[in-house]
Amino acid sequence: MVVYTIVISLFFAFFTFGLTGFGSGLIGMALLTPALGLATAAPMFALVSISAECLMFLRYRQHIQLQSVWRLAVASLIAIPIGIAVIPHLNEHLVLIILGIVVTGYGLYSLFMPHLPELVRKWWAFPFGFVSGLLTGAYNSGGPPLVIYGNLARWQPQEFKSNLPGMFILNSVVVITSHFLAGHYTQPVLHYALIGLPAMLVGLVVGWSLDKRVNPETFRKMILFLLVVIGVRLILGNI
Repeated sequence: MVVYTIVISLFFAFFTFGLTGFGSGLIGMALLTPALGLATAAPMFALVSISAECLMFLRYRQHIQLQSVWRLAVASLIAIPIGIAVIPHLNEHLVLIILGIVVTGYGLYSLFMPHLPELVRKWWAFPFGFVSGLLTGAYNSGGPPLVIYGNLARWQPQEFKSNLPGMFILNSVVVITSHFLAGHYTQPVLHYALIGLPAMLVGLVVGWSLDKRVNPETFRKMILFLLVVIGVRLILGNI
């Protein structure tokens, strides 16, 4: 039963990732944690996730925007240690509820009031990357600020699928290292990761097979809808 849960969960998680460039954590962890427990699901998913992120980055590497990504990366890497050291001392549930409200509000506003200003100044990448790093260091939830920045910067679908995985790889390295140092990579965790890798690969390929059939405006709406789902889950999961 556990094996079926792993296979189905990772297929749907990385099908979404292959199609949109993000969202795998939302789906994968929500489905895996009840079956495996957080202590097993988190390090296992991190190993599988970094493999998918590398494959996605290699597929779309020619579309990466180095002008934006290096600013996001520098700010994020500076902020991750701060997030690890400082934010956990705050009220975790309150911080994540506030994040959920902001993400949900942005997604709903963008869906129904689509004419948002474009971020033309590249320095905006620094604050968005910094907030992402804080959330990654504290709660491994650094994706929403990056997605919002990409949407405001008018990234094309291919840019989402190269820029975001590039950032996620950096974050995953930090997460995996933390799990390794904490001794979380036990024999069952590694066993489950090996079981999950083929399901991840199939889901990713199926997502890739459909992505060229999605036009940019539909893609934008998919991104915003996923943001709303993420935001609502953050709110409900921390009330």
